[in-house]
Amino acid sequence: MKNKLFLLLLAGMALTTSCNKFLEEEPKSNLSLESYYKTEGQAEATVNSLYRRGAPQRYALAPSAYVGPTASINTMLTGYFTNSYEGQERICLFSRELTRQQNTNLISSTMNTIWDESYKAINIANAGLKYIPQISFTNDSKKNSLVGEAKFFRAYNYFYLVKTFGAIPLPTTPNETLADDLYLERTDPAKVYALIESDLKEAVAALPATKFATNGHRVTKYVAAMTLADVYLQQGKYADAAAAAKIVVESAHNMTANGDLQMNSAYNQLRKTDDLDEVIYAQEYDATVNNSGWWTTYGFNSSAVSVFGTYSIFERVFGPTKQFLNVYDKKDLRIQPNQFFHWSYTNTVNGKKWTSEDAGIWYYVDEQALLTTGRGTKDWNFYRYPEALLTAAEGLAKSTGVSAEAAGYLARVKARANTEGKSVADFTTELQGLSAENFVKECWKERLREFPLEFKMWDDIVRTKMFPVISTTEAGKVDFVPLIGAKNASGATFKETDLLWPISPDEIQRNKKLTQNAGYQ
Repeated sequence: MKNKLFLLLLAGMALTTSCNKFLEEEPKSNLSLESYYKTEGQAEATVNSLYRRGAPQRYALAPSAYVGPTASINTMLTGYFTNSYEGQERICLFSRELTRQQNTNLISSTMNTIWDESYKAINIANAGLKYIPQISFTNDSKKNSLVGEAKFFRAYNYFYLVKTFGAIPLPTTPNETLADDLYLERTDPAKVYALIESDLKEAVAALPATKFATNGHRVTKYVAAMTLADVYLQQGKYADAAAAAKIVVESAHNMTANGDLQMNSAYNQLRKTDDLDEVIYAQEYDATVNNSGWWTTYGFNSSAVSVFGTYSIFERVFGPTKQFLNVYDKKDLRIQPNQFFHWSYTNTVNGKKWTSEDAGIWYYVDEQALLTTGRGTKDWNFYRYPEALLTAAEGLAKSTGVSAEAAGYLARVKARANTEGKSVADFTTELQGLSAENFVKECWKERLREFPLEFKMWDDIVRTKMFPVISTTEAGKVDFVPLIGAKNASGATFKETDLLWPISPDEIQRNKKLTQNAGYQ
């Protein structure tokens, strides 16, 4: 295991080594990290490898036609989204039915992937943080940025792990020799969060204050600040969450405006267009080096295979239930056809039409890939500007009360989705009249409506310990009840042990210092 991790480090860091210098290099198996780290190029290659490794891939990678990204499975716990192929993808079934505890071994491969890939990324980041400061750079600002990026990715991976498993091992130095202790005990989540916060604060200070798109699609001060706000919110540190979110709110990022309320709406622009000012952090895709995999096929059900010839499989792997769609008022733009969701589509190449009684996800559809190329190029958005607004609004309301500032932030998100002409000012006035408790619930509802397709719902449920009960009869009505003891939308009852995933039995077998999370076999 140690040798595998060390070779992985070298593989990840050797991306920029030219082939014609192969014979001049020491064999990789004989290299030490100290002898490897000599140049700016090697330092940059190390950090570059982190962009497509570990936790970000759990959200953005769509490698299978039958199950969505790993992070999508969390939402299945609510029962509000289902996988049409859950007979094969049993982890989706066990999540929806809240029976993971009795099926620990059957979901271990997914747990292995989360654990292994995140810790591989952390090990590479740890190596960069140890050795990059020792390299002589022609421009110290570049060195500082690379260190800031490494800190960001270490924090991002630890954040994903601690939310998934709770207490976890916390290595902060790379595994380099056989003398290193690869197998560590679990660390209390508070200490894990302390490292995450420290890393992100240093990243905020070190990274450039510019938009992601204008920074060559490298993480920025605002990416780190948005993640820090997310980390604070997850812990209930509301004043800190508001302060970090306001760094983003006051940046050059901004909301995408509606060109109209149809195909040029903000939501369609987000679906079709990369590098909008709204996008704080994204995963890049293109048609040649790294296409978006099966994302477009997730927008339809299996009947679409007879309508489109570009993909061999279409499955509704992340399908909203009719009850979930009732989270929207009937006048909400996001529930109108061809905004977030759709129920029909005509293939303009052959004239065939796809229709469905169950909503497909229009937000995932890359039309060029669907109709002609079969290779998606649309980037995946991790963080968008409305999240900064909603985090700031909730954080302010929880820490200082319902102010005009907090109401204004929430109002901007509501106004963009409104189809009846209500302005930001109208909403601001209306929201200021709410109690702090009801205002915060409005923030929660808006998060449900704005981010249902970006896999943030379960994090919000766990942090608030409240479950959203969406009315089956009254559009737009949502109540919140204590999570433990509540029934999800599939009728299963939440237990305390549902809040965390099991550590893979394979990992426990390798590392005898680990213990299993409560309730799992």
